[in-house]
Amino acid sequence: MSRVHVTTTVNGDETEFLCDPRETLLDCLRDRLNLTGAKEGCGTGDCGACSVTLDGRLVCSCLVLGVEAEGREIGTIEGVAQGDELHPLQRKFIEHAALQCGICTPGILVAAKALLEKSPDPTEEEVRYWLAGNLCRCTGYDKIIRAVMDTAAEMREAV
Repeated sequence: MSRVHVTTTVNGDETEFLCDPRETLLDCLRDRLNLTGAKEGCGTGDCGACSVTLDGRLVCSCLVLGVEAEGREIGTIEGVAQGDELHPLQRKFIEHAALQCGICTPGILVAAKALLEKSPDPTEEEVRYWLAGNLCRCTGYDKIIRAVMDTAAEMREAV
């Protein structure tokens, strides 16, 4: 099967890659663009480890074909920090010890960032609902929820 040329924007930078039409966006990000932050946990969209944004919408990149990225904007964990400056979510995850093995962390951070962009003052229930598609087997969820809530409060105060 012939490869398809895809032009897209990833974390604000226009980029191009060649992929098999059956290849997932997750595989394209990891194998073609060397963006290895998104992880494959299940391959069926059930764990959230591969979460990215596609035109601002949270998606499981294991369920999207790479060719579907043509002309679209992708946001990955690699684009969350600004250079050497961590995003407030990243800092709060460290402060609250809301990460352990790191498999789920990139997807949870991308999902939490998408939530805070949509709803800067979420309730705990909203945070839990929004992150329900992201599974963590190490930390439990309380530290993660506290880190997101603390980040939301800090970001609101900064405005």
